Amino acid sequence: MAELTAQTVKEAGYAAGLDGVGIANIERFKDAPPQMNVVNIFPECRSVIVTMRRIPRGVYRGIEEGTHWSNYTYYGYNRLNTLFRPIGTYRLACFIEDHRWEAVPVYPGVAETEPTGEPLREGQVGPNVFPAIRIAGVAAGLGEMGWSKVFLTKRFGPRQRLGMILTDAELEPDPLIEPGSICNRCMACARECGGHAIPLPREGKTVRIQIEDKVYEWGDVDMGKCTLTHHGLNKEVSPFLSRDCPGLRLNVAEQEMSEEEAYKLCYTVAGGTWRKTDEFPTGNVVDYYKTMLQSTGYFAVCGANGCVRACMIDMERTGRTDGKFSEPFRKRPKWRLNHEGRIVE
Repeated sequence: MAELTAQTVKEAGYAAGLDGVGIANIERFKDAPPQMNVVNIFPECRSVIVTMRRIPRGVYRGIEEGTHWSNYTYYGYNRLNTLFRPIGTYRLACFIEDHRWEAVPVYPGVAETEPTGEPLREGQVGPNVFPAIRIAGVAAGLGEMGWSKVFLTKRFGPRQRLGMILTDAELEPDPLIEPGSICNRCMACARECGGHAIPLPREGKTVRIQIEDKVYEWGDVDMGKCTLTHHGLNKEVSPFLSRDCPGLRLNVAEQEMSEEEAYKLCYTVAGGTWRKTDEFPTGNVVDYYKTMLQSTGYFAVCGANGCVRACMIDMERTGRTDGKFSEPFRKRPKWRLNHEGRIVE
């Protein structure tokens, strides 16, 4: 059996259908908070492998045209994160274990609350350790954090989803990306975010981390506004909310909700039913949200208006991605709704 090396791991990952494989040594995680540190999942971990699958550019086409939304949930989020990308990650983990090293595939979920239980061993953190997958991607040399907190690569810009494998095999790490070499702080993301969730630099709201000798910084996104928008309670991006709750006035830009508050509201509305009437014959609070929840358990509405689409358009326009297309993405004027759900000319 061939020796397990960084090169053989990457070749196996690409053969399994992954679009990118990056490797970090465990030392790059020494400053991670305990509740996010991979060593608290696998204390013997020596290498962190970050796996990547692209989001096809065309996933955003239907929302760009204002005619088709479900591809964004299926191929940009739910199925990409729960099926297409994990298949390659799983196969790569099996390849590593076939070489007699342990491989811990980690699903990149988000812990929405801190654990409430006591640690199960003295000196150990509580249950529900969740590493920050995008920061792991930076540590593995795959890319950098964009200003909007979306992970950027030179090949795909903002269009990818990440996974992770922890292993006790000591593999050669990839070099870190130079900070600022992919994101040029154009602020297209902040200007076009329908949730008004991405700060401008003058606001001084930033997050900063250091990995080895490099410092990475990005905007401290208002996750309450982001969640309200992404999960459908923002009429500036959701024609479904405008149709099913025409009298609702909720200016997301003026809200000061936490991420948890926003999730509670959005999923309550999405899963909610009411009596059937002539005005609302289905009995669902919002038809589209209920349909997507029933079919996928998830629903994405905002279309990544600023953090992905605006970023992608600017990166392609300025030649900052390796991927080239024969036509620009935006071919027609951008459709716009105001916070009351009315079309803006």
